[in-house]
Amino acid sequence: MIESIIRWSVANRFFVLLASAILVGAGLFSLKNTPIDALPDLSDVQVIIKTSYPGQAPQVVEDQVTYPLTTAMLSVPGAVTVRGFSFFGDSYVYVIFDEETDLYWARSRVLEYLSQVVSTLPDNAKPQLGL
Repeated sequence: MIESIIRWSVANRFFVLLASAILVGAGLFSLKNTPIDALPDLSDVQVIIKTSYPGQAPQVVEDQVTYPLTTAMLSVPGAVTVRGFSFFGDSYVYVIFDEETDLYWARSRVLEYLSQVVSTLPDNAKPQLGL
């Protein structure tokens, strides 16, 4: 079978060259028109709330900052997961959304719910949105 393909290819050089040129042209066309993202964003849609509460122990930060923020963010529409972490003088709350959620819409919803809970936080606790 291979011998017959080789014989046909030698006998019909023009068609082999034409098919090769068509394949190269199709490959170049595909290469030119394939959208490429240099740095694809593979991360989840998430909004981070960083709250500085200077001079406080992690348990105090947990009780007075992280817990109220985490419970308030559980009711944000489209939120799949809410994670809170407390450190010395800092609190981080990660609100993770569905894959289809627009990042700017998610940030505005988190800001909306954050404005409702910020009055319950201690006076020197300063929440801010991260990236």
